[in-house]
Amino acid sequence: MPTHSNLKPLNFIELLNQFINECSRGKHLQKNGKRLTNASIDNYRYLRQLIWNFTIAKNFDLRLLPVNKMNKRQFIKEKNYWKKFYKKFTDYLYHDLNVYDNYVGSNIKLLRVFFNYLNEEKGINVGNFHKSFYVCKEEIPIITLLPEQLNYLIYNKEFASNLSERLRKTKDVFVFGCTVALRVSDIMSLKRFNLEQMNGQYYLKVISRKTETLTRIKLPDYAVAILKKYKNKYKTLFPPISLFNLNKNIRLLIEAAGWTEPYAKTRHKRGIPVSIYKDSNKNTFRFCDLISSHTMRRTAITTMLCLGMPEHLVRKISGHSANSTEFFRYVALSQLYIDREVEKVYEKLTEKVMLTTTEI
Repeated sequence: MPTHSNLKPLNFIELLNQFINECSRGKHLQKNGKRLTNASIDNYRYLRQLIWNFTIAKNFDLRLLPVNKMNKRQFIKEKNYWKKFYKKFTDYLYHDLNVYDNYVGSNIKLLRVFFNYLNEEKGINVGNFHKSFYVCKEEIPIITLLPEQLNYLIYNKEFASNLSERLRKTKDVFVFGCTVALRVSDIMSLKRFNLEQMNGQYYLKVISRKTETLTRIKLPDYAVAILKKYKNKYKTLFPPISLFNLNKNIRLLIEAAGWTEPYAKTRHKRGIPVSIYKDSNKNTFRFCDLISSHTMRRTAITTMLCLGMPEHLVRKISGHSANSTEFFRYVALSQLYIDREVEKVYEKLTEKVMLTTTEI
């Protein structure tokens, strides 16, 4: 009977390189037949570097063995090998790199895709040990502006007049993003051909880079006014700015608006909540510290839902699928806002009733 010693090992990193190259050339496709995006391919490159760093740091001998030539004892030994890999690799991510469940889970998910590729596309039977690799998930709270806060940024002229030129430009980008529900990468790459005018109305027409979904949005007057400020000044509709500086300026903008209330931040490691602090002195984050360019899209979606737009129309604008779990989180968040507003109405109604009773 063959032993592990006479089973020829396969080079894990070389096979992962081959997989990444086939993704880049369009030979390996998504399940829907579309090519992987550059961002998705980059994620596999990051995974490759992560695994390589792990093998060096932990002196872990990483290899693959075909299971079709194994006897029962060898199969059990191989199964235990991959259990050991999963534990040591996730320990490395959690303890050495100090990351959280979503990061670990996303990389394990990519690793499982690679194993499926070997088994199903390359005909290399490396077993199904990867199916026991648990994909960790955590539900990070969605942070958005309330409709009242967005209204303040749009219409408060005194606030705008006190801002620096840099923050006025940031406010324009931020308000526009909180209106149209596009991803920040799509917003910052908008050009003149994305803007259409019909019957005196302006529309934004965009094909999302990430999902290739065509979105057509009617723009309100204040959004049109923002775009006219920068007309013919740049190649894009908005002034170019790095994502780092945009996020930095957005936080300064929200701080200038006075939205600096303490905000507890929690992440999870293996399902256990861990409090995150702003600095080594364990100072709590403020609301403004947690606002970023991602907040724009989230605010737009929740605002549309809060103000009564039907879910299917919001999804059409945002590009979410009908069964998107992420979208249902926005629905739940908007429902909390609606519930709170309804409670205010009931409180006023109760006050009115009590006042009438007292008068009698």
